[in-house]
Amino acid sequence: MIARPIYLDGFATQPLAPEARTAMLSAWDRPGNAGSPNAAGEQAAALVATGRAAVASLIGASPGEITFTSGATEANNLALAGVLRAVHRACHSRSRVIVSAVEHKSVLETADTLRSEGIEVIRCPVDKTGRLNVAAFAELADERLLLASIMLVNNETGAIQPIAEAAALAHRVGGLFHTDAAQAIGKIPVNVVELDVDYLSISSHKCYGPMGIGALYRASSAPAPHPLLHGGRQERGLRPGTEPVALIAGFGAAAAVAAAELARADHREDVLLESFLECLSHRQLRHHRVTDGHPTVPGGIALSIPGVDGDALCVALAKTVAISTGSACTSGQLTTSHVLAAMGFSAKSAKQVVRVYFNRYLDEVHVVLAADEFVAAAERCRLATGELRQ
Repeated sequence: MIARPIYLDGFATQPLAPEARTAMLSAWDRPGNAGSPNAAGEQAAALVATGRAAVASLIGASPGEITFTSGATEANNLALAGVLRAVHRACHSRSRVIVSAVEHKSVLETADTLRSEGIEVIRCPVDKTGRLNVAAFAELADERLLLASIMLVNNETGAIQPIAEAAALAHRVGGLFHTDAAQAIGKIPVNVVELDVDYLSISSHKCYGPMGIGALYRASSAPAPHPLLHGGRQERGLRPGTEPVALIAGFGAAAAVAAAELARADHREDVLLESFLECLSHRQLRHHRVTDGHPTVPGGIALSIPGVDGDALCVALAKTVAISTGSACTSGQLTTSHVLAAMGFSAKSAKQVVRVYFNRYLDEVHVVLAADEFVAAAERCRLATGELRQ
């Protein structure tokens, strides 16, 4: 028996890894505050240290460079608002921030709030595949650059960005560089040394861990952000508040599994995705990748289905196949996706885009069943809109 709905909404959140669940249940069975000077506190502190080491290892960092947060949104806020407030006060000659036009709203909106503090915010364009326009970025990155923030993998299209190249351009003029890697962790290899980034945001639930926990990597040589919260010295004072021991344990377990999975050479997720697309073609459902031939994360894709409203398709599939039309953080909004608009999509064409992601716990049986349901629902939606058929 196949559980329904078949879950293909991995861009929004991934299924919880069994290892993460076990780690959290074990931690919850042993109460303790990591800051308490007793045996229970020491046990909790040990779990936090183990989780921190596993997360650091996944991205090639040192444990001391990891600050736990409530998720990537908070990490992005800390990286932008925290760093800019800390550095701009000491260096007024640098006041420019560059973000890409397709960043997550937690980056775009945080950057925009800083305009009132004398920060110049510039959105760098992308091409029709959603890839950063590197030439435009190079022109914008001058001696006024304080910080650039470019996401590693886009949360709506899965497009992989040229982060190492952009970071080198930022560092060439003395600027700092941050990347939102929430959609990359556990899906593609990520190494902070190879990317040469100063800050990197990650989220547990995007890599088969629990919701409610994330982290900010800060290179040991990078300036410390100004804390956004006050009231404690946890996380070296960067993020005060009692550590969520069980969530950290789950995050660490998920990170350890992700590291092992990334070492596999079979690329199962991509195999399943390609099989799914072949099924759609075999059933004569018109579709195309919105990123064309640009590399995307294994198993993930944004598809345009001509003549089919994406929101209607999601509703039609709600009980059988879980997919979505865009960022879950902006669901319910009637405006066109800023990501697709930046790629040149019209409001009409953007409505025909859905995103799917094949996670590590699916197999070929799920692919065939999901494709059957997908095609049938798309045809129902197309007929409902009155599209002419020949």
